[in-house]
Amino acid sequence: MAKKNKKRKGVRVVIKLLLCLIYIGTIFILVSSGFRLYEEDKKIVKWKDVTSTREYSYIEISQMSEAFAVINNNKQIHFVIEQTKKGVWHTYLIAINKKDYDKYKNIIDYSYERTDKKPNKIKVYGYPSKITNNIKKLAIKNISNFVPIENNVVIDNKNFEEYLTNTYLDTTKSQKHETNYIIVALLIMALILFILIVFTLFDKDKIVDEVDELIEKEIDKEEKKINDNKIDDDIEIL
Repeated sequence: MAKKNKKRKGVRVVIKLLLCLIYIGTIFILVSSGFRLYEEDKKIVKWKDVTSTREYSYIEISQMSEAFAVINNNKQIHFVIEQTKKGVWHTYLIAINKKDYDKYKNIIDYSYERTDKKPNKIKVYGYPSKITNNIKKLAIKNISNFVPIENNVVIDNKNFEEYLTNTYLDTTKSQKHETNYIIVALLIMALILFILIVFTLFDKDKIVDEVDELIEKEIDKEEKKINDNKIDDDIEIL
């Protein structure tokens, strides 16, 4: 009997070990998935790679125009030029807070050749906002006053989005971290599995009990068959 109990105890330990390994593996997958989603949420995207107005983005400004439009008396719209490492120039639109003008004054003055001192590039962050028809009209009207003559392309309604896109970078919007309910759900599931590991280790997991009971029944059946066969072998035919 002691040998039998010892064998069943060993089986129970194996069941617990396997369950814990399954739980730990699943927790790892859930936490990894949640972390990847979190990294995606807080990622800052280059302006040229923006695909949604929900993506926090940035532009590295090499040159900047004076304001050509104002929204609600406090938000100014400017042209900016971003120069890539390969020397390619891209023109975009950004919005800044009117009170932050001094932060950009040096780069604006250099862009209009009011000074020979070349300022450092400025990296600005914000969210894309759709360009309204009024801003579009003002941009088409004023772009020739800013873009260098050698790079000047006649911008109109047909090619506007090709050269200036259909959004501007609104730097007045700070990065926001919305609750990602998928991440929350993944973490809750991982926590539940961790609790199940604790239950399993302290013999409180019903799954272990049910599997153990099922295995015990199968063992009893096999032992009964073996015993019945032995009895049959011991019977002598007279």
